Amino acid sequence: MMFSRWTRAVVSLVASLPAWLHAADVPSLVERLGYPSGSRLLIVNGDDSGMCHTANLATIEAMEKGLMTSSTIMVPCPWFLEIANYAKAHPERDFGLHLVQTSEWRVYRWGPVAPRTEVPGLIDPEGYLWHEVPQVYAKAKPEEAYIEARAQVRKALDHGVDVTHLDSHMGTLQLNPAYVEQYLKLAVEFDLPVRMASQETLEKFGGGGQRAAFAAKGIVFPDDFVYEDLKDMPKDPNGYWKRKLASLKPGVTELYIHAGKPTDELKAITNSWKTRSEEFETFTNDPEVRAILEREKVIRIGWRPLRELQRKDRRGR
Repeated sequence: MMFSRWTRAVVSLVASLPAWLHAADVPSLVERLGYPSGSRLLIVNGDDSGMCHTANLATIEAMEKGLMTSSTIMVPCPWFLEIANYAKAHPERDFGLHLVQTSEWRVYRWGPVAPRTEVPGLIDPEGYLWHEVPQVYAKAKPEEAYIEARAQVRKALDHGVDVTHLDSHMGTLQLNPAYVEQYLKLAVEFDLPVRMASQETLEKFGGGGQRAAFAAKGIVFPDDFVYEDLKDMPKDPNGYWKRKLASLKPGVTELYIHAGKPTDELKAITNSWKTRSEEFETFTNDPEVRAILEREKVIRIGWRPLRELQRKDRRGR
């Protein structure tokens, strides 16, 4: 990835800071959150709530009876109102936004929230958002992605969702430097923490300065993010997640699942219905998963503590 002049300047500034700022005695994120050094904190986020009725039912059950600690809502989708009403009625639950610039399924589609005249590059010939991320990059402008994402945040807030954080559906706002800048702009504007890949992952993809650029603006994000080996997960979701949970690193880790039930609705929407339903079962009804977390002394948290830390720090500055 090639980063903008502004981003490179921020990275250069951070690199030039005195060595003591990088020393081991600088409080870690877990310490800033009030936990002992070396603690393992885990955010179990459910992506794609609001996408369909089945996803909403699974998300609610996984939150109320299972291990899911937060979820991110897809505002442009047909079942947004159902999950928004639940979020408003249950302010104790953590709901962020899964910012959407794509509409990937073959026949189950959605369009933008912003006026179409303001985001023409995001709309495909059929009148929906583009199927794939490369199409967005080829046809749209980063500013259009910002306009659409901002409209989604405003709509969620207007419907009573106490938004706890931001992430990006299919990674549109995280995989291209010009779009990453819009992601940062939104995080600063609404004072919200964000999903962020680990430093190791970002360096592999050429974005090694991304975390420093966000931190320089006061944005909080987890230490680690389960991402790179997710390609192996569909072969055995239950086994994959049990192995992953047994080997979490110290610090704050986010993982994400797509909770669903094997209904006719979900089967008609996506051929990933089986994986989604297995992830739902794993994080809702499998006692072995709970046992692993207890044995490994993993502490589950939502995104709200990160948001409150970020806002507290900003008030202090």
